[in-house]
Amino acid sequence: MGEAKSPALPAAAQFRRVFLQRSAALSALGALGAMAGLGTSQIAFADALTKEQRAAMSPDQIIAAMKEGNDHFRRGYTKARNYLNEAKASAAGQYPAAVVLSCIDSRAPAEVVLDLGIADIFSARVAGNIANDDILGSMEFACKLSGAKVVVVMGHTACGAIKGAIDNAELGNLTGLLAKIKPAVAATKYEGDRSAKNYTFVDAVAKTNVEMTLAEIRARSSVLRELEKAGTIKMVGAMYDLKTAVVQFYA
Repeated sequence: MGEAKSPALPAAAQFRRVFLQRSAALSALGALGAMAGLGTSQIAFADALTKEQRAAMSPDQIIAAMKEGNDHFRRGYTKARNYLNEAKASAAGQYPAAVVLSCIDSRAPAEVVLDLGIADIFSARVAGNIANDDILGSMEFACKLSGAKVVVVMGHTACGAIKGAIDNAELGNLTGLLAKIKPAVAATKYEGDRSAKNYTFVDAVAKTNVEMTLAEIRARSSVLRELEKAGTIKMVGAMYDLKTAVVQFYA
C-alpha cells in the first residue's frame, strides 16, 4: 500500500489551525510532520487566535477558511487539538473571527462541522436559527465591540423546527418560536407536497428561513448594516447537510 496523502493546508495562510496557517512556524511543523510520516491533521496547535492574526484576515479569507475546515471535516482530516491548551491560551482575551448563528440541533454543531477550536468563533444557537433581540444584540457585540468580521446564519437539512413550523405545532413557548419561522414556509415556492413528511420541501423552507433571517438581521440592526455597508464585515448564509456533512455557503 502506498503512503496516504495528507490534505492540502488551509488556503488562508495566516489563520490559526483551519482558520490559520501560521507562517514559518506552521510551515516548519507541517514539514516536520511530513518527514515523520504524519499528515497535517495529526499535528496539534495549541495557541489561540491573536488580535493581529485576525486583523490580517479579510472577511472573504475567513469564509474561505471555514469552507476548507468543512472540507477537512467531511473527509475525516480534522485537526488534532489540545482543548485545554486552547482554553488557557485564550483565557486572557478572545479574538474570534466570526459569529455563527445556527440551530440547536445536536447533529449540527458549528465548531465541529467547520473544524474549529476554542475562541475561533462566537457561536449562537437557537432552534431554527432565528433572529431575535437578544441574538441581534449578541451579534452587535461580537462585530462592533469585539471585532468579528463575518456573520454566518447556518441552517441544516431535516430541521425539526422547520418541520414543526410546517405542521403548525404548538407547545408552550415553542409556539412563539415556530411563529417566527412560518413566514419562510409561506414564502417558499415549491410545487408538490408541502408537508413536513416531504424532506425536499422541508430543506427548501430551511434555506428560505436562512435567507429571511439574514434579511431580518440587516433590517433590524443598523449597527450590523452599517458595518456591512462599510465592508468591515460580511454576512452570508449557509446550509449544512446532515447526510453528506457538507456546508454550502451562499450570499
